Amino acid sequence: MGRPFAELIEDGGEAAVGAPPTEFFRGTHFLAAERVTHTLLIEAGDAELLAPVLVREIGDGPDRDAVSPYGYPGFSIVGAWDQGGLDPTTVDFRRTGLVSVFIRHRLDLVPLTGSTERNIVQIHDPALRPKSRPSDRRQVRRNLEAGYAVELIPSAATSAAQRAAFLDLYEQTMRRTGAAPHYFFGAAYFDDILGSERTWLALATDPEGAPAAASIACVSDGYLHYYLSGSADARLADSPMKNVLARLVGHADELGLPLNLGGGMSAGDALEEFKRGYANRTLAWRTSEVVCDPERYTALSAGSDAGGFFPAYRAH
Repeated sequence: MGRPFAELIEDGGEAAVGAPPTEFFRGTHFLAAERVTHTLLIEAGDAELLAPVLVREIGDGPDRDAVSPYGYPGFSIVGAWDQGGLDPTTVDFRRTGLVSVFIRHRLDLVPLTGSTERNIVQIHDPALRPKSRPSDRRQVRRNLEAGYAVELIPSAATSAAQRAAFLDLYEQTMRRTGAAPHYFFGAAYFDDILGSERTWLALATDPEGAPAAASIACVSDGYLHYYLSGSADARLADSPMKNVLARLVGHADELGLPLNLGGGMSAGDALEEFKRGYANRTLAWRTSEVVCDPERYTALSAGSDAGGFFPAYRAH
């Protein structure tokens, strides 16, 4: 077998879509929302590894690098894959013309060796004994008794008003947490992803019927994913997101799928602790930081104080 090689296909990630089309993180609606430009193809023996990526200019060019879209897109694999893992340092990346590539892996498929444990995600698994804190159950019950309600709406049935409500709740949360500008996705982004199959909007309303908390949930790669969410500033004291999560836990049980709640912003923070109250197992989420052209990478990174940031030449 010859040396594995990689190339880029300028197709908006379509080669990585594969089948079935219901895999959200490699579906056409998600790739369009994320403005994916290419498929990274790695040919290794009888197998092809295919990952959707966004190719970007470095500075004013002509150098370029690539990054996976948000979430858990990872690789799809075509052909016989009988390896424990492929060492990316053995891959010939010259055909890609890339300086580096950052890959966000799927939860249960990491075909590249030397990957980095990026975060610990919290999982509610219907196959295991359920977990919920008494304090969370009491809060959910109090909210219901006070007049809160949660509706789980299939994406195709969401109204313009419901989508606008989600966007408002999400942006309130991003402003409250001081999120970077690139996390303000905008209405068109949510319209795109809510076009995907097996996607839902879980919307909690307060006793006056006003939107209080909401989450988008989607199915991909054998999981129901708690993807993006938001809560109203005025209703934080009532924790309506607990009602949303309780409904999504029930939906995961109905589907017979584990619910990926994601992790915190940092290990052990308040967000992780909140999600831990609904999780009965955890899973490491991994990424790969691949230097495709070591000479150019070193030259571009000269003088950078990157810490653990990858790629170092983008640390600023």
